[in-house]
Amino acid sequence: MNREATLVKSRHLLGLKGMGKEEIVSILNRAGYWELVPDKLSDRLKGKFVANMFFENSTRTRFSFEVAEKRLGAEVLNFAAAVSSVQKGESIYDTVRTLESMGIDGGVIRLKPIGMLPEIAARVNVPLINAGDGNNEHPTQALLDLYTMRKHFGEIKGLTVSIIGDVKHSRVARSNLWGLTAMGAKVVFCAPEEMRAPELADFAPYVDMEEAIRADVVMMLRVQLERHDRGLLQSAEAYRAAYGLTVEREAKMADHAIIMHPAPVNRGVEIDDELVEHPRSKIFAQMRHGVPIRMAVLERAFG
Repeated sequence: MNREATLVKSRHLLGLKGMGKEEIVSILNRAGYWELVPDKLSDRLKGKFVANMFFENSTRTRFSFEVAEKRLGAEVLNFAAAVSSVQKGESIYDTVRTLESMGIDGGVIRLKPIGMLPEIAARVNVPLINAGDGNNEHPTQALLDLYTMRKHFGEIKGLTVSIIGDVKHSRVARSNLWGLTAMGAKVVFCAPEEMRAPELADFAPYVDMEEAIRADVVMMLRVQLERHDRGLLQSAEAYRAAYGLTVEREAKMADHAIIMHPAPVNRGVEIDDELVEHPRSKIFAQMRHGVPIRMAVLERAFG
């Protein structure tokens, strides 16, 4: 592999699995810098063409990346699969290569197939940032979650973080597991039997709800109905009763504990409506931190 290809490879952000604490901390620190910069516009990525390639729907992630790109002064190209040649049968790889051939400097990509992104990244000569691939990883979401925890507690090492809900279908759960573990936190999962990911049990134990809500951070996951086989969820009411963060369960949390959720939120299913904007909830803070985190990640890739 030549020097240029090695450099491009080092600038990809495909996931947090295998990423060391030092590199994670450098991204969090740089995000801290960008959060404090009062100017809305910078010229750090002036002259760079960045393509947002979303082969799967997104609101928070896509807009957060676009705001981050524009704040850094990049030229932004937004791609939507629904109105592209993908509808005519063009492969995702050929689409990415087409945009690369047109001169983009890199891309942010979200796609459904698992395992495809590393293959594409290995064959292109521009850096790619994973904005979510199947139920594999969502690294920038986990980074903004880590940033939120560090900002609140001052240190991540030593925290216990419970991740509750649809672990099986959650890329957020996986990226948070790898990132939190690298940072020295303890992760526990809580999920119905049919929503567990058995392959993750070697890295974090599954506990019951009573134990899960005693953690320092209680992170609820969205029930991803669009990824479920029919009949996996009996009813929203039954799920809430067994695994939802209800007002009654919140009252049993430690005084210092915080509530998190990657959003979008199914109010009244995985979390009661009253808790979404509760004083201990960090849900909207997480969304706010998405822009500085993604600025730091974009700078790492294209700067």
